[in-house]
Amino acid sequence: MKLTLETERLVLRPFREDDAEAMFRGWTSDPEVTEFLTWETHRSADETRGLLARWVSEYEKPERLNFAIEQKETGALIGGIDVVGYLGGVTGTPVIGYNLAKRYWGRGYMTEACRAVLDLLFLRGYRTVRIDAMEENVRSIRVIEKCGGRYLRTDEEYTESKKRAVKIRRYEIECGGRSAGSAANE
Repeated sequence: MKLTLETERLVLRPFREDDAEAMFRGWTSDPEVTEFLTWETHRSADETRGLLARWVSEYEKPERLNFAIEQKETGALIGGIDVVGYLGGVTGTPVIGYNLAKRYWGRGYMTEACRAVLDLLFLRGYRTVRIDAMEENVRSIRVIEKCGGRYLRTDEEYTESKKRAVKIRRYEIECGGRSAGSAANE
């Protein structure tokens, strides 16, 4: 579904195929950013273009929420956030995933973007949202905790993209206590 959200400093908008170069330069080619993602570091902008083509085609699905994160002030594309799936089917619990170009780390952008997506999901009637993070991904865990994440458990999973077992910390965020304050334009 194509949807745009706005926060104080960010615009969350649908990805476009012409975002490939900015994504490749910003984060898909950066091993520090992709270290904790489910896909490998991209070796070329063509790999990023392939990923984007798939994402753009998925906007036809009403349950598909995938946002490019832009700085309002500069228009710079700085990351992405999406609902990577639903536990128990599309009426079940949404699971959020995200990434941010390294030069924008530590400024609160991902917390701001995550809160906007949470607000949208809660406005749509979801009562809980899940976010998972690899145990060593302390930056992501901080974002989850700032957004009200409650630790559930740690599971060990083999990840094909990393070719190793990793410990995944599972968090749940409940609707209660979150305000639905972001602006959404469908």
